[in-house]
Amino acid sequence: MTNEHNGDLGVEEIMKLIPHRYPFLLVDKVISYVPSESIKAIKNVTFNEPQFTGHFPDHPVMPGVMIVEAMAQAAGVLTQLSRDGQADDALFYLVKVDKAKFSQVVVPGDQMVMECQIKKVIKNMTMYAGTVTVNGKVAAKAEFLCAEKSK
Repeated sequence: MTNEHNGDLGVEEIMKLIPHRYPFLLVDKVISYVPSESIKAIKNVTFNEPQFTGHFPDHPVMPGVMIVEAMAQAAGVLTQLSRDGQADDALFYLVKVDKAKFSQVVVPGDQMVMECQIKKVIKNMTMYAGTVTVNGKVAAKAEFLCAEKSK
């Protein structure tokens, strides 16, 4: 039996779980999650985001580091949902990225579907594997490590 939670969590609920705000909040909606296991979330990429004024202005492309950051934020939401949002005294920092691979560009108008799984938990650190798809095709993959630190 699975503990999968379906149903949308919107940006208001997401902002209660992670500290990121405009222009750096990169998770628009949570589609589903299994506590302590996995999450599926989306980021709608729009032309009016500030990175597009300088990142290839004549051919706007979502920076790869922001795609990885979006996966890490989705993973942070998963961690908080797994704890019922009870880590108010801690922040989670991205400390390591491995096996990052970008298979296609992400451009304004795309919807990034981010799927992250918890691979391993070691003390105050969690290793995740993430995949971003656009229109059903893999755009990026990475493994990343996040560490919890008290505020």
